[in-house]
Amino acid sequence: MAKTEKQTKTTKKKSTLKISENGKVYISATFNNTLVTITNDKGDTVAWSSAGASGFKGTRKSTPFAATTAVESVARKAVDSGIRMVEVYIKGPGAGRDAALRAIKSAGLSISLIADITPMPHNGPRAQKKRRV
Repeated sequence: MAKTEKQTKTTKKKSTLKISENGKVYISATFNNTLVTITNDKGDTVAWSSAGASGFKGTRKSTPFAATTAVESVARKAVDSGIRMVEVYIKGPGAGRDAALRAIKSAGLSISLIADITPMPHNGPRAQKKRRV
């Protein structure tokens, strides 16, 4: 009995993103972490990182220094891929908001727009019933 083995190689295709000089930076600053994503002008992700992915654990993830470290690593990848001018969209109440903006500026990316897209409830869900003592 001859055993025939089918050999399959799993090769990853390297995606060829069209990257112009303009991009968008999305910063989600929660109370526990800071997530950063840089996209091209179409919306395809070029680079991303977070405070947790930068090596911080526990309560140190929620610090401004952790946010700065995450943004610097992402901005370095974006500058290497050719992005020069960005629009910044910030979401959330976290401590890394201001630190992330300063890190973008110091990384060599010029900021053309800063927008706060934090979701705000206009009436929200139904309130709890009145407490009777």
